[in-house]
Amino acid sequence: MSTQSNPYQNVLVIAANGKTGRRVVPLLEARGVNVRRGSRSSTPAFDWASRETWPDALQGMDAVYAVYQPDLAVPSAPDDLRTFVEIAKEQGVKKIVLLSGRGVKEAQVAEQIVADSGLEWTFVRAAWFSQNFSEGEFGYMTQTGEIALPMGDAVEPIIDVDDIAEVVAAALTDTSLNGEALDLSGPEALTHDQIAAELSKAARREIRYVPISTDAFREALSDMHVPSEYTDLLVYLFDITRSGVNAKPTGDVERVLGRPPRSFAEFAAKAAGNGELEAMEVQNG
Repeated sequence: MSTQSNPYQNVLVIAANGKTGRRVVPLLEARGVNVRRGSRSSTPAFDWASRETWPDALQGMDAVYAVYQPDLAVPSAPDDLRTFVEIAKEQGVKKIVLLSGRGVKEAQVAEQIVADSGLEWTFVRAAWFSQNFSEGEFGYMTQTGEIALPMGDAVEPIIDVDDIAEVVAAALTDTSLNGEALDLSGPEALTHDQIAAELSKAARREIRYVPISTDAFREALSDMHVPSEYTDLLVYLFDITRSGVNAKPTGDVERVLGRPPRSFAEFAAKAAGNGELEAMEVQNG
């Protein structure tokens, strides 16, 4: 669409250095949008843990891409979101595009807070990210050749972050998506054995999925000095995945973008081509 008809010419992208944010920024800029990058190191800074940074970051913005960190499932999210939307309204923001989660009841609470704010909104509910296995939480497992997670035989229609970013950019430049709650997924539901097989094929080396218990997962992360609060969050999200509530792929990526979502095989091939699936030698002792 023409940027002249876009009422959101000035957009704050929160977590602009994150997986989705750093992809959303260039997409918006290519459409002629003025982007303010929101992070703890930006000027003005934006930090979810420091509410005093919010007014300056929001001032003069027409719309916001809101990525709440660490996750909408944490207890602090509702109160933070209530305050955030009030400050956004005071600063003249018209619309919030909220990165949400599929099947997470706490995310639904956050969505309702935004929906009740009187602002325009679009919710982007995403499945697990394909990029978790290259640049994210489980990337080190891919590098070592052993994906050890308490997922059992659960299936997930894992989604490429590039697809999420394109949908977000559309929501921030197209008013026809106002009031929409978009459920985003990849084209097929995969077990973690299938995920490992696709990674192995792309990387041209063996990458195995090793189902482990929740207790074993907690112990492994404790040995890596991962904060217990973050481990609890991951375990909770694993529980949701194993429940099967998000097992069915959706059609919203294709509905918004006019093409099917990228497959996990496509993601894996691209990641391998970028050198993101290289093996890492495990240090013993």
